[in-house]
Formats: sequence, structure tokens, C-alpha cells
Amino acid sequence: MVMNVITRLLSLLDRLLNPLQSVFLLATRLYVAKPFLQSGWLKVSNWQTTLALFHDEYHVPLLPPDVAAVTGAFGELFFPVLLVLGIGGRVGALGLFAVNLMAVVSYQQVLLAEGNEAALGSHVLWGFMLSVLVVFGSGAWVLDRFWRKPNSAIPPATA
Repeated sequence: MVMNVITRLLSLLDRLLNPLQSVFLLATRLYVAKPFLQSGWLKVSNWQTTLALFHDEYHVPLLPPDVAAVTGAFGELFFPVLLVLGIGGRVGALGLFAVNLMAVVSYQQVLLAEGNEAALGSHVLWGFMLSVLVVFGSGAWVLDRFWRKPNSAIPPATA
């Protein structure tokens, strides 16, 4: 009797909450894309300052500063667009995760300093949100759905 009530309650919750999955995944995509798009736009709109920052402030491992600046700006503008539009969502999320990780590594002398916990917390939040998108996908509200073949090896998102 008790198990029957619990099963019915869980079934009711599934019916009520499952339709919200795509809404939440879309909101996650939009929320996490915004700061990266803003940062990328700021980089390209004042390129001389960007180059100076990559030469003097950011310490990107393995890449020369000019290459790191171009790569960073590209990543901050390209991957969020994929997320927002829902084109190759997991690729966009993985790419942006890498950009986010590189930002923390490159600017750790500031982000890990005492008093900057909120800034680091933002990067941790974005990393977590991007991880959710990598694991669960972008949901049903994506442009990918329009050109995916019906019998494709990659099943369409049902969330």
C-alpha cells in the first residue's frame, strides 16, 4: 500500500517536472553563455588592451600571448553561440568548459587570492553548469533537431 502511494507520487512528479527539463537546460545555456560572450566582445572591441593583458596579466601555459589572445577571444565568442543556438551543444559546452578552465589557470594569481572568492565562485558555477550540459545534453529546444535525420545514430534529445 505504502509502496503504491510512493510509486504514484513519483510518477506524478515525473509527469509534472519532466516537461520542464528543456526549459531549464535552455536557461542554463543562456545563463552560462552570456558572460563569455560579453568577455569575448570586450576582447575584440579593444584589441590593444587585450594584447596587453595577455602579455602582462594572463599567464596562459604553452601558448605565446598573441596566440592565447586570439584563441581566448575565439573561444569566448564561438562556443557560446553554439550553446545559445543549440548547435552541437556538447561540443559547445566542452569547448567553453576548456575556455573557463584556461581562464582560471591563466589568472589564478588573482582568482585564488584572498578576497576574490566570488570571482572564483563564478568560474566554479559556470564549470558545473557546463558539465551538466555535457552530461545531459542541451535539451529539446535546439536547432540540431531540424537537420538531424530521423534514423540517425545519435538519438534526438527527449528532455
